[in-house]
Order: sequence, then structure tokens, then C-alpha cells
Amino acid sequence: MDSERAKEVLLLYRPGTADDEDPEFREALDLARRDPELRQWFDEHSARQSMIRNRLKEIAVPAELKQQILERIAVRDRVTVWWQQPVWRVLAAAAVIVLLIGVTWFLPRPDPGKSFAAYRQRMVGDIQRMYPAMDMVTTNMAGILEYLAQKQDRATYVLPQPLKKLPGIGCAVLDWRSRKVSLICLDAGQQKELYLWIVDRTVFSDPPPVDQPQFGKKIGGLTSASWSHDDKAYILAGPGSEEFIKRFL
Repeated sequence: MDSERAKEVLLLYRPGTADDEDPEFREALDLARRDPELRQWFDEHSARQSMIRNRLKEIAVPAELKQQILERIAVRDRVTVWWQQPVWRVLAAAAVIVLLIGVTWFLPRPDPGKSFAAYRQRMVGDIQRMYPAMDMVTTNMAGILEYLAQKQDRATYVLPQPLKKLPGIGCAVLDWRSRKVSLICLDAGQQKELYLWIVDRTVFSDPPPVDQPQFGKKIGGLTSASWSHDDKAYILAGPGSEEFIKRFL
């Protein structure tokens, strides 16, 4: 199952129902947990569905609604204007709310996911929540770079000299908005790990400055610095202070 098929399946997913036991739903949910872009889409979709449910729950249904409807059906010779009746006002209000929510759904919205800040938040945040499985485990940095180059169509990476001297831990290829992101894990000593993410800078409308590392606010317990070089954007994150991270830039 690919991400497009997973979206079609998850559009029909009803949490807390028998859907949780359906193999197709379970496969789509599992893919959403592993695919950052699909997970972001599913989180936004779930939030909108929750908003609609909450709005509908706020509409009070009169206790006498059923009786009034039955009486209205029985008295067919009485000419009335439907929207002037109290019970129908409630139903009209419900229809308006649903209509407004539907219109809002399809209105063009700014896409914060294309910003570099959103990318940094997702990458650094994910490493805190769930350590990704490494595609390759080795201390050999040259081997890591060669492996990633093969996975990224012979892409070349330019690492700061202090990083080149560190032993590796492993690497993985992640997805971000249909683009491949290289993740390198390094051993900084003293039981501290550094994480380096590399992606094409053309993904962003606001890539970080060229060869001028900038620090963002801490995400979880990690400090991160970001910069661009040639056609790539880099994030280096790790525990500790900015001074600690600067040692490897």
C-alpha cells in the first residue's frame, strides 16, 4: 500500500470502532506511523473530523422534536413557512454549520508544512518521540556517506570538518513531502549522540542561510543549528547547549 491509497482508506476510518480490527485500516495506520508526511496529513484530517463532531454535538435537539415532526406530517393542509418554525430553525442552524465547515474545508489555506521551521520541528521532534530504525549501522563515516550517496542518486554532502572526524552510529533515509531526507547519527562521546539531517534546499521557500549556521529554539531536550551549502539544507541537533553544538560546526 502506498501513501495515496492509505489516504483513501483513512478517509473512511472511524476510530474506536470495528475499523481498528480491519486489516486494510491497520495497514494504512501503520504506514501513517512510519511516513512523516502521511502522518501529518492524517493528524490534520483527524483534527478536522473532531472539530466537525464537536460542532454538531453543540447543537441542542429539542426534546419535543420527534412529536413536532409527526404533527407536521399529519397536518398537511396547513400552509406554513418552514423556516419560521422553531424546530426547523434548529435544523436550519445545523445545516448552516455543516455548510460553513464544508466551505472552510475547501478554502485555500497557507501550507506551513513547506516552511523550514515546520521541517525542523518534525525532524527533531520525531527523533525525540521515536528513534527511527537505521538502514545501516556502522562507525565508518565514509561508508555511511557512500551508502547515502547511492540512495540519493550520487548526491554529495559537505560536512564540517569536526563532524567528519566523529565515528558514526548509523544512517537512514526518511521521507519529507515526497522528498528523501538523509539522517546520519554520530557518536559525540560521553554517551551523547548527534543527529544530522540533509535534504535538498529547494524543498523550502525559506531555506537556512548559506554557510551561516543559525540556532533555533530547543525542541524537547535538543539544541539544533541549521545552514545551507550548495543545493542542500542541513540540521545538526544534539543534547546540551549551543556552545556544545558549535564545537562540531
